[in-house]
Amino acid sequence: MNDGPTTGEAAEEATEERPRQPVRADAQRSIDALLAAAGEVFSASGVDAPVRQITARAGVGAGTLYRHFPQRSDLIAAVFRKEVDACAAAAPALAAEHEPVEALTRWLQRFAGFIATKRGLSAALHSGDPAYDSLPSYFQRRFEPALGELLDSAAKAGEARSDANPWDLLRAIGNLTVPVGDDNDGHTQRMIALLVDGLRYGTSNS
Repeated sequence: MNDGPTTGEAAEEATEERPRQPVRADAQRSIDALLAAAGEVFSASGVDAPVRQITARAGVGAGTLYRHFPQRSDLIAAVFRKEVDACAAAAPALAAEHEPVEALTRWLQRFAGFIATKRGLSAALHSGDPAYDSLPSYFQRRFEPALGELLDSAAKAGEARSDANPWDLLRAIGNLTVPVGDDNDGHTQRMIALLVDGLRYGTSNS
């Protein structure tokens, strides 16, 4: 069994560790505007939405978009990474504001919302385009430790089991977000509440 990184993961890590060329402030503003606009458009209209919708919302021209993101897949991958980062960063922020089990519950709800809005990306992510090859490992590398810290804090506080596996829990939440009808959001929130109750079963505070 090989416990080391795969060739693709190693290449991605090497790329991430390589010093990046500084980006001018105006160029960075354009990139940020494009990513924000693309995220909104993709959520509302899917990843095949016309480019003009994205550029109009971002307030930039098509030339600016293609200069930073030559292929649509480059833009989709960048949006995905940005939103993964934002969701992962919410974990320590919630931990600083709430008691451990409340922070855990709120983050699981946040993660479920992230998954639900990314279902439109499924076809793109499984299209075979090499631009997406590193995204599954990026997803796991950012989310697994974020949830692991929340679970550890809740366990140390006696509010959750100490044997919960973060990756198993992430996959379970993904399954809970599968659409089941008009009340899908309500269904997901109820299932998360039951899941957290299960994590608390048998603890000193249960």
